[in-house]
Amino acid sequence: MNDNEWEIIIIGGGPAGLAAGIYAARGGAKVLLFAGAAVGGQIVLANEVENFPGFPQPVAGAELMQKMEAQAKRLGCLVLNSKVAGIKIDKSPFAISDLAGKQYYAKALIVATGARARWSGLPSEAKFRNKGVSTCATCDGFFFRGKDVCVIGGGDTAAEDALFLARFVNKVYLIHRRDKFRAAAPTMDKIRKNGKIEVIIDSVLDEILGSERIESIRIKNVRTGEFREIKLSGVFLAIGHDPETSLVKGKLELDDGGYIRTDSTQQTSVKGVFAAGDVTDPVYKQAVVAASSGAIAAIEAVKFINE
Repeated sequence: MNDNEWEIIIIGGGPAGLAAGIYAARGGAKVLLFAGAAVGGQIVLANEVENFPGFPQPVAGAELMQKMEAQAKRLGCLVLNSKVAGIKIDKSPFAISDLAGKQYYAKALIVATGARARWSGLPSEAKFRNKGVSTCATCDGFFFRGKDVCVIGGGDTAAEDALFLARFVNKVYLIHRRDKFRAAAPTMDKIRKNGKIEVIIDSVLDEILGSERIESIRIKNVRTGEFREIKLSGVFLAIGHDPETSLVKGKLELDDGGYIRTDSTQQTSVKGVFAAGDVTDPVYKQAVVAASSGAIAAIEAVKFINE
């Protein structure tokens, strides 16, 4: 087997991809992992991760991913810091090409390309990213215990984030640009009965204000054009995610949200092609969940090539 022939190729260097690399290499397979420009995925943007098992003290997202990468390499997984340009999965072995046009071949493929959180695009949002602006309430909400925060969005995720945060923050402003929420009616009933949540409709985030940390936000009423400033410490964006499926569109079956469909073994619609992590998960978006699905994908991929 030469350097372009592999038993398992993994696309993606986040928690799902690295967990898959660890389990596939530990299972005795010859494994190649394409990590993109840098290992880690979105979690490297997190200054502190408190909910990943095995770390009694908070760990930086970048450090956590470096440790996972080192573990995968120690077990024999080759990690390349390069991107995949295209894949051919209509026949076995599957063909994967990098940006330089080099071809690689694999008996099994694991797609763990992740999903991008949507951001508002405000310059002030970029300034305060990981300094009070977050797209993950369950990841970062703990740091705002006893403080005032806002959630931007009108779907189920936004409503559930507001209820989650209300357990331990002082107050939550739930801000939606329309006059009606897309969230489920029972969830919205809980929102309206919760005295710590203030619902603000017909309004958009106009600016995030502060010096070193967030001090307040300015919102704009889209009907009246009026502005309102609200003093708070945290901004949680819940305006959706976009799964990274450009490589597999038209090749693998996707759900209505654009996520890769898999069964309980992380098998996709093409036999021998597995998928794991946020690219398959429209709900949880947690590193430990992604890692778990990556481990399952790798175990099943090793079983597939052995059979």
